[in-house]
Amino acid sequence: MPKLESYLTENAERFEKELCQWLKIPSVSADSRYVDEVRRSAKWLVDQFDRLGFSSDLIATEGHPLVYAERLEAPDAPTVLVYGHYDVQPVDPLDAWTTPPFEPTIRDGKLFARGASDDKGQLFTHLKGVEALLQTEGHLPVNIKFLIEGEEESEGNAIDEYLEENGDDLACDCLVVSDSSQFGPGQPAITCGLRGIIYGELTLEGPNRDLHSGAFGGTLTNPAIALCEMLATLRDEKRRITIPGFYDDVETLSEKENRQLDELPFDETHYAEELGVSVLDGETGYTTLGRRWVRPTFDICGLTAGYQGEGNKTIIPARASAKISFRLVPNQDPQKIIAALSDQLQAICPPGIRMTFSAGVGSPGMRVSPESPWIEAAAEAIRRAFDVRPVFMREGGSIPIVAQLSEKLKAAPLLLGWGQDDDNIHSPNEKFSLADFHRAIRASAYLWHELAKVKA
Repeated sequence: MPKLESYLTENAERFEKELCQWLKIPSVSADSRYVDEVRRSAKWLVDQFDRLGFSSDLIATEGHPLVYAERLEAPDAPTVLVYGHYDVQPVDPLDAWTTPPFEPTIRDGKLFARGASDDKGQLFTHLKGVEALLQTEGHLPVNIKFLIEGEEESEGNAIDEYLEENGDDLACDCLVVSDSSQFGPGQPAITCGLRGIIYGELTLEGPNRDLHSGAFGGTLTNPAIALCEMLATLRDEKRRITIPGFYDDVETLSEKENRQLDELPFDETHYAEELGVSVLDGETGYTTLGRRWVRPTFDICGLTAGYQGEGNKTIIPARASAKISFRLVPNQDPQKIIAALSDQLQAICPPGIRMTFSAGVGSPGMRVSPESPWIEAAAEAIRRAFDVRPVFMREGGSIPIVAQLSEKLKAAPLLLGWGQDDDNIHSPNEKFSLADFHRAIRASAYLWHELAKVKA
């Protein structure tokens, strides 16, 4: 497709400038001070779709608006829904940024800005891939819909409500999401599985006020100590989770899947060095990739108890709490596990302590067969753009909306991440490789042709 290749080369610099324009808009959805900027980011996106000849809409919600756009001009071809988000994470700590987070800066071939990789940069590749085809061929080989939310980083429920009420409008054969990473530099990947999640908070209350640890120590249960002891019982010495029935529905990988994991070029020593740790740890009997992608985990995400200020304050705290998460694998039922966990915590809560445990609804894990014709089509598009065939991997993180959309719409998910593990998403100095940005635009342009060949 020489005409397409020429267009991509001639417009590469403009693509970067346009992305920088979008990145300058501080669309921090979790901070109410930025509500106008979040809306401005959504409106900027609608303007982009309008210029591409899409029918687009800025959908008002009780929270931040949704952006919907479509071009349905290929009646005998598959319909593809592209999902993404235009909101970004807060930038704290600001003093850890080398350059201001909303002043996009290019250094060493990488674009630094909040949202560069998560998710504005990755999402924008699909707009530019569409543009390239429209400008060089005059039409799209598939029907394309975009649904882009502004609350992914703030756990809003606008998209859930929209999906419940307007699911029929989103009908599609295939769901494309680019909000993750490649396997490594120069090695693109298609993600064939996501872990699910349970997130909750455990709170223990003891005496009716903080007490002097000398005058009262040894006479009642210390909530902070009780919290530590209770949390410690949730894993055994082999790093296995002790909740009754927790592993009942955990799938066993096939020999082929285990072989595919073993064949991936993963360097555990380099991985540890990148993380700044001397030793890797996890469930006994599994490799690091296995523990990251295909085994469930338990983690303490935050602990609060007692005095946190400078100097000494000898107290028995009246209250202690912990924020905890469980990453789940396909087939595990979040509600079943939440119920079993709550029962276990109640059973081990010591006398003299009042316990409260709260957890959300949770999200299940999901997997996609690498033999899917949709995945084969995506693999060919990526091969043509990156000059190397992608590997199949799983992702340890969770994107709950993907499972919801796929189940509700009965659509095949395609998780095509263009970022890298070290892109510092959610951290200072977030970045996106410009070489990957342009390769991803090329892959997106080829993707629509390859998907058009699949018999829906």
